Amino acid sequence: MPVAAVLILAAGTFAIRFAGPLLRDRVTLPDKVNELMTASATVLLFALVAVSTFTNGKQFGGWALVIGVLVGGLAAWRKLPFVAVIVLAAATTAGLRLIGVA
Repeated sequence: MPVAAVLILAAGTFAIRFAGPLLRDRVTLPDKVNELMTASATVLLFALVAVSTFTNGKQFGGWALVIGVLVGGLAAWRKLPFVAVIVLAAATTAGLRLIGVA
């Protein structure tokens, strides 16, 4: 990538990040827009989890991956420590793949 392109992208990123605090008090959004922004963040997070759960690159990740994510989600819901959530999800997926569940 040419240096000029990198510098232009860096300047644009800086301008967007700098504009937020500057415009916070000047721009007010209607309550409906704020509600939609909050809901859209939740939907985007859910979509990311769904894609990560069911796909491994460009194809279906297999049932072991789906079950591993479900076990991790259950562990997180039960408020287990983050390390335990990750270890349980990974161990479940690895164990199921070890016994032949694709």
